[in-house]
Amino acid sequence: MGAVFHGMHRSTSLIYLLPQRCTVDSIVTRVAWLNRSTILYTGNDKWSIDPRVVLIANTKSQYSIEIQNVDVYDEGAYTCSVQTDNHPKTSRVHLIVQVPPRIVEISSNVTVNEGSNVSLVCLATGRPEPVVNWRYLSPKARGFVSEDEYLEITGITREQSGIYECSAANDVSAPNVRRVTVTVNYPPYILDAQNIGAPLGHRGILQCEASAVPAADFFWYKEDKRLSESWRGVKVENRETISRVTFLNISEQDYGNYTCMAKNRLGHSNASVILFGKEE
Repeated sequence: MGAVFHGMHRSTSLIYLLPQRCTVDSIVTRVAWLNRSTILYTGNDKWSIDPRVVLIANTKSQYSIEIQNVDVYDEGAYTCSVQTDNHPKTSRVHLIVQVPPRIVEISSNVTVNEGSNVSLVCLATGRPEPVVNWRYLSPKARGFVSEDEYLEITGITREQSGIYECSAANDVSAPNVRRVTVTVNYPPYILDAQNIGAPLGHRGILQCEASAVPAADFFWYKEDKRLSESWRGVKVENRETISRVTFLNISEQDYGNYTCMAKNRLGHSNASVILFGKEE
């Protein structure tokens, strides 16, 4: 007679069994399944109060039980006991429960000023214990930035802002992956501002480009006077990183030196731009 153990698993668990068989060469008088010292079944009689434990077969060749929705608490040794001519024989099966990795705690998205220290944490569970890594998702990044649950960035720079990915992996299933966005605030700096020449009576455009987080507000001045939409023949357009001043019909008094100011709560940056006359 053979003794066979069956394990059904949840989506969060994988089961590996070490199959053992109870073999007899004489008449069987009694059979039973035990978990450690607890009797689960004797013959067709269920002793276990656990509804997940089910008798599958009790024949001359097989005595099988099934545990449904297996969890980690079911792990351990199971014994098939066979009574033959008053001589007991036993066979053991050891149930090993493996659990896919799952990230149970991870840092929230964070916003800091440039130069600050940043600490990220990513905690995961699983069986076997998962390996946790941090990776910086950047075209310039190579490999891991941290090979454990904790990522420490000292004096963070604007180039280190972006998405950081935590991966928890064991050999049970695909890695569990979560992401954290790190935003680095920094004061504006002017990327581009060029002098422009334009003939009288024509259209002319002054442009100023700046980088900043949070995005900069732009202000234009001619000497000590601030330009605005209320100026006759002048159109001011501000976008996230670029500001343009359009002179629709340039006059002599429009020529001169202009100042572009890009400002956010961390600071400001200025650039001078000259609008000068030129022949058609």
